[in-house]
Amino acid sequence: MNRFQTQPHALGLLLAALALAGLGLLAARSNAAGNDAAPAGVKPALTVTLTSAKTSVLPLKLSANGNVVAWQEAIIGAEVNGLRVQELSASIGDQVQKGQLLASFAAEGVQADVALARAALMEATAAATDAAANATRARAVQSSGALSAQQIDQLLTAELMAKARMASAQAQLDAQQLRLSHTRLLAPDSGTVSARSASVGAVLGAGMEMFRLIRQGRLEWRAEVTAAELGRIKAGTPVLVTAPDGTQARGRVRMVAPTVDAQTRNGLIYVDILPGAPQGNSQQFPAGPPQGNSFKPGMFARGEFELGSNSAMSVVQTALVVRDGFNYVFRVGADKRVAQVKVQTGRLLGDQVEILSGIKPEDKLVATGGGFLSDGDLVRVVEAAVPAAKPASR
Repeated sequence: MNRFQTQPHALGLLLAALALAGLGLLAARSNAAGNDAAPAGVKPALTVTLTSAKTSVLPLKLSANGNVVAWQEAIIGAEVNGLRVQELSASIGDQVQKGQLLASFAAEGVQADVALARAALMEATAAATDAAANATRARAVQSSGALSAQQIDQLLTAELMAKARMASAQAQLDAQQLRLSHTRLLAPDSGTVSARSASVGAVLGAGMEMFRLIRQGRLEWRAEVTAAELGRIKAGTPVLVTAPDGTQARGRVRMVAPTVDAQTRNGLIYVDILPGAPQGNSQQFPAGPPQGNSFKPGMFARGEFELGSNSAMSVVQTALVVRDGFNYVFRVGADKRVAQVKVQTGRLLGDQVEILSGIKPEDKLVATGGGFLSDGDLVRVVEAAVPAAKPASR
């Protein structure tokens, strides 16, 4: 009877052993399947794709703000006194060439003065000719004693005085002809007319301003940078200047100010704005204003000084999460739980952000959706979708 009673008990132990072996096999298969399976009873907070930091070459740039001003502005005024403005041939905004007529004055009075000076010269020339003939005859008879020494000296002196009067008359004529030429106001250089204060019929005094001209149409951007950044910029450094409407133009540093403002502790950088498209960096200044004439004197503009490039670690911008004014990324561990890591960011280039500290290149980071995660959350990792290849064009 004891033999038959122990058989059911042994059978129960055998079944229990088989059940435990089955559970162990299932656990082994689960571990072999990888860590992406969540523990029993725990639901992942988010399904994510992974990214990691990469080392790339990023440009070194320095941003600054400043004003656009004329490179040189010529003030053009009347050179004759008391003449009436007869005609104005240039208006504000006109592109003029060197020597082009800007305005003309009533020249009748000056022409009359020229005629008088010419007549005086003719009279002085005739007197000088007569005096020269008398002096020649005096020299011829000087040794014969026909004329006294005093008479000969008088004739020779009269010749010299007649020549002086003729030279004076010639100078008077030249002066009147110069006044006549000044009745035509000409552009001293090529450029753009930026202001006009004269009006037809006005009688102006010598030196009164009539026009302002932006010489050669050249503009410059005067950027303000801090004293600490001033030493990083040298003459010839390329610059990309952006107008308020978004138009961009290439520039080149012409000069770095030798002093720093004692109040603001900022220094000025003088940047020549180059005409034409924003690509390239010509050493010459073609005639004409910058691209599209979008840059005007007095305008505020921002720009970036291109200081070279260096290698840096960067991550895709979507991996960053901003919380409480700080930047964070979420690092995924082997157990598929995330850790919130504070990082220090640097330059921004396209969709890449430079990371100065906080992570290592081998760290696995949440590529997108980090804003929905908290420190310690469990995630489910999937492979990033690969874009479908485009069919080859025939």
